[in-house]
Amino acid sequence: MTQDLYTYKEIKQQPEVWLKACDIILKHKQEIKAFVDRYVSEGFEIIMTGAGTSAYIGDALEPALFDTPFRGARAIATTDILTAPEFYFNKDSKVLLISFARSGNSPESIGAVKAVEATAGRIAHIFITCNAEGQLALRKGDNILCVLLPPETNDLSLAMTSSYSTMLLSCSMIANIDRLEEHKKYIETLSSCVKAAMEKYESEIEQLTRRDFKRAIFLGSGPLQGVAEESRLKLQELTDGAVMCAFDSFLGFRHGPKALVNPESLLVYLISPMEKIRRYELDLIRQIQANNTVTASVVVCLQNPGVPADLCVELGFKDDMPACYGCVAYVFTAQMLGMFKSINSGLCPDTPSVSGNISRVVEGVTLYI
Repeated sequence: MTQDLYTYKEIKQQPEVWLKACDIILKHKQEIKAFVDRYVSEGFEIIMTGAGTSAYIGDALEPALFDTPFRGARAIATTDILTAPEFYFNKDSKVLLISFARSGNSPESIGAVKAVEATAGRIAHIFITCNAEGQLALRKGDNILCVLLPPETNDLSLAMTSSYSTMLLSCSMIANIDRLEEHKKYIETLSSCVKAAMEKYESEIEQLTRRDFKRAIFLGSGPLQGVAEESRLKLQELTDGAVMCAFDSFLGFRHGPKALVNPESLLVYLISPMEKIRRYELDLIRQIQANNTVTASVVVCLQNPGVPADLCVELGFKDDMPACYGCVAYVFTAQMLGMFKSINSGLCPDTPSVSGNISRVVEGVTLYI
């Protein structure tokens, strides 16, 4: 039964755990605010880091935090930091390193922390993690703030779903810590709208995955390009690579990657809530519809933009939602696409890697530090 799968439960629990995470952060508001204010006021550069899905959180947030005190924060994957920290830091660097980690035990998470500590002149840490027993959560120090999320976000499935979305939202709430009481209404709206959309479109998403597509392309602009990056991974890993996936920005896609489109393709368009961005996106969608044959197309949007699609997932909230919150609403469509395509391909979404090429916590990495 689908309902018995960890993957299914962890996708569906997201609206509820977002509210729990908001309550946790509000409960610790004064501690978080004092820590953030201290290092931001001292001019520490904010670096967001993680590996794989955890890295993609930073990729989405880098543009999404434009109207917060975290504006200018950079996303650098732990996998890049670990191999050559001197590319990014030196003895003059003052770094506030925000580490995203489901388990807090992956070798790159630990290694990147040590590499930055050995390279930067001054460093402080914010660990946003889902595992109270992980190595990151157990680290202590005056320069460390650990934000421990609800235990159910420590996804048991191979694929990160509720861990991804809740860590992303938690960083957004920390960036808006001064206004979080006021912003709680956005989290509540996000939760109710995504819960309703999941119920409304679940069956249609499942039906669409019965089509025989061999590749999938996810497109998004700004923060939604980062969400497209994570969406691409979800479908690819949950099908054990049987569906090859790509992502890009709408404008970037024309510059070569558009060659990927063929009759075996699924196109998933993450439509911006901003009208000035959306006009570029709709132009590309119309061009593809006029010139290409694909297996299916999916539009994920606030309200139907009026372009033909096999499925239009309307999220239903208003365009005044801050980008750093609203962008996460778009990911559940890909999570469900991946889960149902996995099932329809004869795999188990909780453990889809028949080959054993990927695992829940990465193994086999030797740390040379």
